[in-house]
Amino acid sequence: MSEQVSVRIDGELCTATEGQTIYDVASANGRYIPALCHMEGLSSAGTCRLCLVEVSGIARLLPACTTPVHSGMSVTTESENLAQNRLMALELLFVERNHICAVCVSNGHCELQALAQTLGLTHVRFPYNYPRLPVDTSHPRFVLDQNRCVLCSRCVRVCDEIEGAHVWDIAARGINSLLVSDLDRPWGESENCTSCGKCVQACPTGALVEKGYAVEEMTKRNTVVAQLAAKREVHP
Repeated sequence: MSEQVSVRIDGELCTATEGQTIYDVASANGRYIPALCHMEGLSSAGTCRLCLVEVSGIARLLPACTTPVHSGMSVTTESENLAQNRLMALELLFVERNHICAVCVSNGHCELQALAQTLGLTHVRFPYNYPRLPVDTSHPRFVLDQNRCVLCSRCVRVCDEIEGAHVWDIAARGINSLLVSDLDRPWGESENCTSCGKCVQACPTGALVEKGYAVEEMTKRNTVVAQLAAKREVHP
């Protein structure tokens, strides 16, 4: 049985289970930590760096979604330093690709857009990259728009961990990284895709969407992932 430990979250003494992440403990105790790559029911990747927190005794900021708690840990989830770092991380996500909300099918239903509003992002201080990125419409039901992708890897993890098909991967490194299906085949030619749509529902932006939706119409049911994961635990 896992050991119970005591940690402090923003000065409040909280009980946690050894091995739980800071994000899970903070959420369970009513603390909001922004995140984009984290999704309940999936393993944590720590890719978006929006959930950075301060831990007493450690000079660098740590990602809350991948850092396990330990007895006596003291965590700060809100500070001016954290706010500035989170805002910068969000700005860099916007400048890296082509996020034109006004013509996106997920406008008004986008987690990246919602985080910008929550964190008070009113303008971007860095020059936009405006990369020339492809749109894959080869699948009969779905579309992959690399221009909207934030490389959160939620689609990769849900396809691997929940569906078991492992269609998706992230190829290359850094700014050249791209989401690819079946070792860089067009999505419509994938031999492993089951057309289940879980990756579409897990996607936080308009990168993965279903065909037939106009601007502002594409809503995601991302709670489906957590529900399926919970059912797996009950009926493995």
